[in-house]
Amino acid sequence: MKQILLFVLFAATLCWVMFSPIYKHVVIVRQAVLQQEVDYLLEVGASGTYGYISAAMEEQSRRRLAAFGLRGEAIQYRYATTTGVNATNPAAPVARGVGIELTVSYPYENLFMIDSLIGVTPIDPEARMRAYGMKMSEYVP
Repeated sequence: MKQILLFVLFAATLCWVMFSPIYKHVVIVRQAVLQQEVDYLLEVGASGTYGYISAAMEEQSRRRLAAFGLRGEAIQYRYATTTGVNATNPAAPVARGVGIELTVSYPYENLFMIDSLIGVTPIDPEARMRAYGMKMSEYVP
């Protein structure tokens, strides 16, 4: 009986040791991809050409992130400005000097379920990783 228990504990620990670095790297890569996308959207949206982040830009962003393996429907975008004006309205671009803030989030899903093998409570699958950025608009009307 002790041998069976020891085998089960050893097998669970071995699985965790083997796969733990893999899913942690997946989390790091997903976070980096989200941050890169936030930086790109802000660079384009806050430029002197646009001054906003349109729904079309957001859809293109979803497609780019889906190419990295993220589910497009699970990605959430949140926009804000330092003055409270709408950052997504092409008819009224954000004026120069006003900050455009963007937060993109994506769920962790079941990446941390393997932690339960060693008794660690995994992160809730609905918890979200977030990437945030802010850039001053360069648009001059």
